[in-house]
Amino acid sequence: MTHTTLSTAPRFNLQESFPLIRLLHPKQYAWAVGLSLAVGLTVSWIIVAAGIAPLWAATALTLVILLPAGFFKWRDDYRRYGRTLMLLSILLTAQGLHTIEHLIQWTQYHILYWTMRQSNGLLSPANAEWVHFVWNWLVLIVVLLLLSGGIRNVWMWLLLVVAAFHAVEHTYTFIRYQLILRELTAMDILNVTAQGLPGIVGRDGWLARSEWTRGTWICSIPGLTTAVRLDVHFWWNAIEMTLLGIAGHIALRRRMQSLQLD
Repeated sequence: MTHTTLSTAPRFNLQESFPLIRLLHPKQYAWAVGLSLAVGLTVSWIIVAAGIAPLWAATALTLVILLPAGFFKWRDDYRRYGRTLMLLSILLTAQGLHTIEHLIQWTQYHILYWTMRQSNGLLSPANAEWVHFVWNWLVLIVVLLLLSGGIRNVWMWLLLVVAAFHAVEHTYTFIRYQLILRELTAMDILNVTAQGLPGIVGRDGWLARSEWTRGTWICSIPGLTTAVRLDVHFWWNAIEMTLLGIAGHIALRRRMQSLQLD
């Protein structure tokens, strides 16, 4: 008698195909994340609707409420996978939230037609030169730690280059901000800020104004010397997030067998 074996096609497993999802999944802390988010959004809606606090304060409160669940999730990542993948998880989460903030700013400006000053996202006080300066240098430091921890592929090296240039641009902008702030203070002008200055790229940036680059082929690159500051930093972040996601995906796929992510 001949037996016919019916073979079934392998089932698609999302977390095996995309190991970043497995890394970012809160696992046993999913209930804590969900509860914290629900509480944060509810409290935020109440205090904003009642006029107790502005939107940025409510947003900050929600993030603070979520932080304990994140702490325990990342502590678990450290115990399961080690320092490097814990840092990857933290950076992906932080940059993911940062991407959402930039996307909201982009929507406010391009879709809702708010002014540049109004398009501050959900955390308007964070749209300050010193915050951008500190944030981008921290990102660069974490990228270096990921490289030293063994996540080395062409996408991570590209991310290092982009993150370094981004940090340099915000250093340039931060220095300009401090210089102009001193000039305003010297003239006894104290009620005007110098936030939102152009950096190296974009409209009125260094490349657009420099005698070395003005009128050259560099200025013919779309957006490089014409994009507004909001768009410039939206694309900086989008490029960094894309490179980080690809680099992390490749690194985790290579390590899946030995790390046994679950």
